[in-house]
Amino acid sequence: MPPGPDLTAQERTRYARHLLLPDLGVDGQRRLRAARVLVVGAGGLGSPALLYLAAAGVGTIGVVDDDVVDVTNLQRQVVHGVADVGRPKTGSAADAVHAISPSTEVVQHTARLDASTALSVVADYDLVLDGADNFPTRYLVGDACARLGVPHVWGSVFRFDGQASVWWAGEGPCYACVFPRQPPPDAVPSCAVGGVLGAVCASIGAVMATEAVKLVTGAGEPLVGRLLVHDALRQTWDAVPVAADPGCRVCGSGADATRPLGWATTPAVTEGAPGAGGDDPASVRPAVGVEDLRVLLEDGALDGSRGLLLDVREAGEREIVTIPGAVWLTMGDLRAGAPVPVPDGGRVYVHCKTGARSAEAVDLLRARGVDAVNVEGGVLAWVRDVDPHLPTY
Repeated sequence: MPPGPDLTAQERTRYARHLLLPDLGVDGQRRLRAARVLVVGAGGLGSPALLYLAAAGVGTIGVVDDDVVDVTNLQRQVVHGVADVGRPKTGSAADAVHAISPSTEVVQHTARLDASTALSVVADYDLVLDGADNFPTRYLVGDACARLGVPHVWGSVFRFDGQASVWWAGEGPCYACVFPRQPPPDAVPSCAVGGVLGAVCASIGAVMATEAVKLVTGAGEPLVGRLLVHDALRQTWDAVPVAADPGCRVCGSGADATRPLGWATTPAVTEGAPGAGGDDPASVRPAVGVEDLRVLLEDGALDGSRGLLLDVREAGEREIVTIPGAVWLTMGDLRAGAPVPVPDGGRVYVHCKTGARSAEAVDLLRARGVDAVNVEGGVLAWVRDVDPHLPTY
């Protein structure tokens, strides 16, 4: 980054510990003040990154998030507090940034990025920190950054593990070079399903902020061509070499610069899996609401002799909340072909957290000839509409 105007006396005092660093100094601090950095996601990774970017003196920070603060966010999303529950995350994040650095300009992008907006949003910034919590957004951001030649600082966390890298088309691999195909839905559990240690978010978010500072100031060697892998349980950090793919459809020599943005947001489909061909399972998938499920349970219709309620969530999810009477079989076991205790001539009603995994389970069971029905909205809908006294997640 080119340096901005000279620092004031007050700024020299505030950033004195930076000015003492031989690789950063006054020019580096001026570069930080002139920089425009976009943070995608004001969640687990975006939160620590935002705080450290603000503290470092970045002049303009953009925040992309279309979500509102939920009480379950507070375990790891440290820019939000109890009083922020229900607020847009961008507003809460802006307040946290200004509390640290009142002079930092915060640009709030309250709409989710899509193929029609990603390029115009990213083009207004010098680099992007990608803390998105879903694969379509990650691929979209990676695609936009590669198209524009903008450095893409990326992080990912799950349970006790984290990864980070800098994708930069033209200087090294882009995101699609290393991860060329988006996984099918639910193939990789989200943090909302599998959980995450909050402090792991801090570790990876701090790495992302450090990489951003290095890129802006020119200090050190950025994580271009290296994938940093963190195992918090063993407390290890390993760097895995990664390389650009000359045949990459996003940044390779034959890439089509006129193609629609976000090509990689179409998930890979496993041959022979539900949705791989033929009729759309969703068009023939029977479903039931939680109020009807409550009636069935109260009438004893799901006692195992006439019908069955099947819970396909993970063990940790069941530790938080369960629907009374549900039989447990994880989605992984079901995919592996585990038998289901189906009553003769009876129906199996399947639920998960929100209804997505259970929809896949219903398709798998119906392919086996089982009369399976999806519980729409899952256990979250049960808590919301049937028993609000139960905990949620």
